[in-house]
Amino acid sequence: MIITLIVAWIVFIILWKLLKATVSTALTLAAILILLNISFGITPQDIWHYVTQFAQNLSQIQISK
Repeated sequence: MIITLIVAWIVFIILWKLLKATVSTALTLAAILILLNISFGITPQDIWHYVTQFAQNLSQIQISK
C-alpha cells in the first residue's frame, strides 16, 4: 500500500512538471506570435510558410550533395 502511494506520488510529480513546462512553452510561443503580429504584421501563416520553405531548401541541399 505504501509503495503504491509513493509510486503514484512520483508519477503525479512528473506529470505536474511536464504539464507546467508545456503550458509555459505554449504561453511563450503565443506571446511571441502576438508580438510579431502587432509589431511587424507577421502572421502565424507567414512563419509557417517560411519554416516549410526552409525545410524544403534543406532537403534540396542534402539531395544535391
